[in-house]
Amino acid sequence: MAFEMQRGTNISHWLSQSELRGEERKGQFTKEDVTRLKGLGLDHLRLPIDEEQMWKENGEQEPEAWELLQQGLDWCREADLRAIVDLHILRSHHFVEEEGAHGKNTLFSDPKEADRLGQCWRELSAALKDRSNDWVAYELMNEAIADDPEDWNRVLQIPYNVIRKNEPERLIAIGSNEWCQVQTFPYLKVPEGDPNIILVVHFYNPMFITHNQAEWSENIREYLGPIQYPGQPVRDEIIPTLSDRVRGIVENNNEYYDAAAMAKALLPAIKKAAELNLPLWCNEFGVVDTVDDEIRKRWYRDFKLVMEMNNICWTNWDFRGQFGLFDKEHNSQTVVVDALLN
Repeated sequence: MAFEMQRGTNISHWLSQSELRGEERKGQFTKEDVTRLKGLGLDHLRLPIDEEQMWKENGEQEPEAWELLQQGLDWCREADLRAIVDLHILRSHHFVEEEGAHGKNTLFSDPKEADRLGQCWRELSAALKDRSNDWVAYELMNEAIADDPEDWNRVLQIPYNVIRKNEPERLIAIGSNEWCQVQTFPYLKVPEGDPNIILVVHFYNPMFITHNQAEWSENIREYLGPIQYPGQPVRDEIIPTLSDRVRGIVENNNEYYDAAAMAKALLPAIKKAAELNLPLWCNEFGVVDTVDDEIRKRWYRDFKLVMEMNNICWTNWDFRGQFGLFDKEHNSQTVVVDALLN
């Protein structure tokens, strides 16, 4: 049996992007959650982990976090769900531009930090290598943001070689530079002649729709009027009524968008995967819950259709949260479940 997956979700804000520890962290992801997700018809889970949760600053492992990861993988196996361990955030690299880029990220400028990435995977591989290749895969790092794509091409070889030394057949997921965006795929260079690689793309196009009024979305959140999808996000008759600043934001983000535009946007990633004869995996996509439910459903249904037509396996962002299959406050199903799984 090979590592096969079609549809899954991200277990976000558990061992990644969370300050919860102890019992609160344990309660963030449970065996009952795994059973619930399996019941929806999913076949895999992506498990993001952060360096700061798994390792102390001196490099020592945090025992409780490692136990939670192993426990989560056990639950996945018991539920017949495949699992991908994703090294999401490093101390030397954060994918959020205002926190990580422009000199604050040192992964690509400091050889010691690149070696540290390799050491993280050396320890992860040592801990996980006995798990079946059919059930556990690795993702080298989430959303690289190197100023020069050749820096990411260079650095990704370090953890790749570390893993391959001990695990020649483990499936390894590798994304393109600049947040795994489609337009950077032509510059991605992956190790040649290795069939056990899967390419990673992320898709939140157009951000003006998918992140509309999200509190962290600079500029986009300033437009408070109605939007629509498919079509031109803001109707022409609304634009003259806006302030000069907001009008400029809208006019820069008001391109017509529909399923055909989605398919066209994905072409660089699809082409690269075909050239390398490797599968393509979209392991982050979604529309924030500040957007009208009917718009969300239309976007998700269109994008799901486009992925399936192009044989792209998918993992939505995320399990429980503002993009989630389940509402964070009430733990109830959202429209995302209906759009993707019903």
